[in-house]
Amino acid sequence: MTVLVWGGKAKVDSLPKPVSNNAVASLKSGGHELLFSMMGIGPKKTWDAITAEGHALDTATGDWTDLTPVPGIGRIAAAAVGVRERVYLFGGYTVDARGNEITVPDVNILDLKSGRWARAADLPVAVDDAVAGVYSDRYIYVIGGWSKNQAVRNVQVYDTEKDKWEQATPIAGTPVFGHSGSLIGSTIVYVDGARANPSGERPKYVSSDECWMGKIDAIDMTKIAWTRLAKHPGSARYRIAAGTPEKGERIYFSGGTDNPYNYNGIGYDGKPSEPSPVTFAFNVKSGEWEVIQQDTPDPTMDHRGLLVTEQELIILGGMEKGQVVTDRVEIIPAK
Repeated sequence: MTVLVWGGKAKVDSLPKPVSNNAVASLKSGGHELLFSMMGIGPKKTWDAITAEGHALDTATGDWTDLTPVPGIGRIAAAAVGVRERVYLFGGYTVDARGNEITVPDVNILDLKSGRWARAADLPVAVDDAVAGVYSDRYIYVIGGWSKNQAVRNVQVYDTEKDKWEQATPIAGTPVFGHSGSLIGSTIVYVDGARANPSGERPKYVSSDECWMGKIDAIDMTKIAWTRLAKHPGSARYRIAAGTPEKGERIYFSGGTDNPYNYNGIGYDGKPSEPSPVTFAFNVKSGEWEVIQQDTPDPTMDHRGLLVTEQELIILGGMEKGQVVTDRVEIIPAK
């Protein structure tokens, strides 16, 4: 077993099992940073390789712990965030033996103290491949994504204290799914994803190169002022790993692919998708894009999030070159 030295302590560098398109989140509990990987798809990349399993890594010890499986059947393309000793899991989709895909409205909450899952109020608009972020340590914004048979502009806001939903100002750009981003302070940033092919020809879906920033109103948190940003470094991509630290001024992005696909890594154009090596960030303070690594070693794609500490970017699983599902825990310097 290979071990990494992280923060002066030995760290195991692999998940208990290879998994991709898994929902990820982080939480601080008892002075420890905990990293979570939930659901996703295994190495076969088939409908029956989708799992409901979950695992947690204690960064102080490097030890993985199996979580109670997420209720219901396994799903992919769900979004997750950690808030106040709880992990919140939103949406995603299931696939059956006939290839039928169903986007679910489920909202599941994992309580760290009990280790049990509970069901919260359903998403008003069921979505998968959406972006999620936390505002004011209470409200969770679920931005865009795929719903039933199309991408949607909805921005749905969940109140963790009241277990209630509100609809916020919709995204201003083209409806997309598999886009990537996060929320830092009162600023939302999301980039790229897949959109319906505007030519109406094959492939059915193509990459979007739109990048957007939303500012949440200080008085009415359902009001968002959207502004289009300049294009980020590198090509437009799908299912990039993205995330932000608990405190900081940057939203980080790594990997992803310029060839959108469903869940097996083969593009809608019939060609195998491959990961991009570019890792970059948006500096909310300066309003500028920054290149972190132009040629990130062993890049991956098929992500639902990126976990960020003060000094490292952490990617759990994903697909490597050749569409290989990996168990790697990749640690990239944040500077």
